[in-house]
Amino acid sequence: MSLNDAHAYAFSLATTLMVAIIIFKAGDGTHSVTPITEFDGDAEIVAEIDPFAP
Repeated sequence: MSLNDAHAYAFSLATTLMVAIIIFKAGDGTHSVTPITEFDGDAEIVAEIDPFAP
């Protein structure tokens, strides 16, 4: 997915589920999102969306 789509999806997930979401760049150059608790650290983190951050 594109970076713009990933940001929109991550923001929606973070505010709906009220969990921190990581946007990361996969090995093939695409972007994806996952809850921070599910991230295994094997990819480049692009952004973090935290619904509790001011």
